[in-house]
Amino acid sequence: MAAYTTIDNPGLYFNTVLYTGDGSGATVSGVGFQPDLNWTKCRSDNLNHALTDAVRGVQKTIYSNSESEADDVSNGLTAFNSDGYVHGDHSLWSTNTETYVSWNWKANGSGSSDTNGSVNSIATSANTTSGFSITHFNLSGESGEETVGHGLGVAPDFIIAKTGLDKSGNSIWWVYHKGLSSASYYLSLAGNGAQASESQAWGGTAPTSTVFTVGDAGGWGTYKTVAYCFAGKQGYCKTFSYEGNGNADGTFIYTGFRPAWLMVKPIDSADNWVNFDNKRLGFNSSVSPYSLHANKNFVETTDTGQLDFLSNGFKIRNSGNTVNRASTFVGIAFAEAPFVNSNGVPCNAR
Repeated sequence: MAAYTTIDNPGLYFNTVLYTGDGSGATVSGVGFQPDLNWTKCRSDNLNHALTDAVRGVQKTIYSNSESEADDVSNGLTAFNSDGYVHGDHSLWSTNTETYVSWNWKANGSGSSDTNGSVNSIATSANTTSGFSITHFNLSGESGEETVGHGLGVAPDFIIAKTGLDKSGNSIWWVYHKGLSSASYYLSLAGNGAQASESQAWGGTAPTSTVFTVGDAGGWGTYKTVAYCFAGKQGYCKTFSYEGNGNADGTFIYTGFRPAWLMVKPIDSADNWVNFDNKRLGFNSSVSPYSLHANKNFVETTDTGQLDFLSNGFKIRNSGNTVNRASTFVGIAFAEAPFVNSNGVPCNAR
């Protein structure tokens, strides 16, 4: 039997960790690898989502629910290590007795410059096995459309880019997804709006195996930018789209693996980016899975029972609007276990 996946252990490239803050600095372990991107959210208080990465520098924090510039947070996340990370006593990581979730991805360390595009990156950290890269680049002095190397060797299906890292004030989170109407459309990670037509967002050009295009729309500006690029990998990462039906017997979305994490959003109507993961899931109960909104600082939602994680995908089972209105949804998912491993052995549901 042909191998179904080349990644038998997805936990080597993505993992979720839960912990409780104590108001002081601490080491968070159990990630299973040295992360290159960490996304942390307090589950029990209205605090920002905090994203840090090894390419820009571990203390350079951006917020998925805000369009503000990057902050230098000296008492936030302070170091990555071989099994997790170290954080200080900042409230986004360690308010006493509050509960936290962190989502962690492995790229390839601090990276090096990618010269494939018209703009050389400051540094690009690419993991071609898992299809994930971090690209840090500077648009200062540039004008018009530019291309930037992503290092993956295949075209990414999903890109989250934050510009204006060194700008005083707000700038746009640009999101590309292959399920949008075309590369002339974008979504904002910090907003809940439907896809918007803007030919200069991605230059109207889909990413290639070497570069993605950035336009000269006002939101890009001439500032430093970070882009998180994801390519689908069989049995590990899946970008998807589906049609909501507004019924309790909702859509089944095939991923080819048991999900560990997913994020979904409607593209033809306004609603939030909704995040789920297997650590906060419970066991597909009447109230699970617990969800967080990437574009809001809200506490965790615990009473919706929106979907079930299955061995080969997920099943919508709620007639509510959040993930199942009569709209087109797009999203991305990462695996806990492949549906069939490289030896042809099926994996089970929970």
